[in-house]
Amino acid sequence: MKKIYYLWLRQIKKYWRSKPRLAGTLFQPVVFLLMFGYGMGSTFSQSGGNYLDFLVPGIIGMSIIFTAIFTGLEMIWDRQFGFLKETLVAPMPRFEVMLGRTLGGATVATIQGCLVLFIAMLFNFRPLSWLLVLPAIFVMFLIALVFSSIGTIIGSLLDDMQAFTLIINFLVQPLFFLSGALFPLQGLPVWLSSISRIDPLTYGINAMRVLLSDISYHDLGLMSSVIILILMAFILLLVGGYCFDRIQA
Repeated sequence: MKKIYYLWLRQIKKYWRSKPRLAGTLFQPVVFLLMFGYGMGSTFSQSGGNYLDFLVPGIIGMSIIFTAIFTGLEMIWDRQFGFLKETLVAPMPRFEVMLGRTLGGATVATIQGCLVLFIAMLFNFRPLSWLLVLPAIFVMFLIALVFSSIGTIIGSLLDDMQAFTLIINFLVQPLFFLSGALFPLQGLPVWLSSISRIDPLTYGINAMRVLLSDISYHDLGLMSSVIILILMAFILLLVGGYCFDRIQA
């Protein structure tokens, strides 16, 4: 556990020491809150709803996945500069190495989600209940763990940063837009609706909306969404461990 903790701590320290990275990752959510919150808010309010209450969980989810999934890019970076090889020859199972890195990436992404939630409050967003903020943070961590594991899997299979970026953009953008982050999913074609049902972010955003805004456009309830997220996180961690065990540093 101590070795896992040190690998986890390394990820946290790298995040806090990189102030440009911290500022840059917060810029995009602020832009989305401004453009969509004010640009589409009046249209949404005509149907009797508050678009900001609908939008904020989606923007939090966006911030989390884009931060968490780049755990894989850091792995490629460490491989090219030799740090990963030094880690792999340490007297500890490779699964523990993967777990420490992945948990660190998930924690960083969760912190990012909490910062976006705080920024949203400056835009007059208020949670349904302050007591439900902690369960919402747990959901943020589950989302972060899922996508940090996906980043670990892809980073274990690739050794080219440019290829990683292209694959991530190809993968993450559809997952984000088909998660219901920016608009309700009702009325989608059957094939798009089927894709949204295998998208982990769909269940994470639905759970956060129920907790923070008491809004749900999904036929699954809060507990069902959380259970699916936990199962996805567990499966992807196992797959990530399998891929990381076969990595060639």
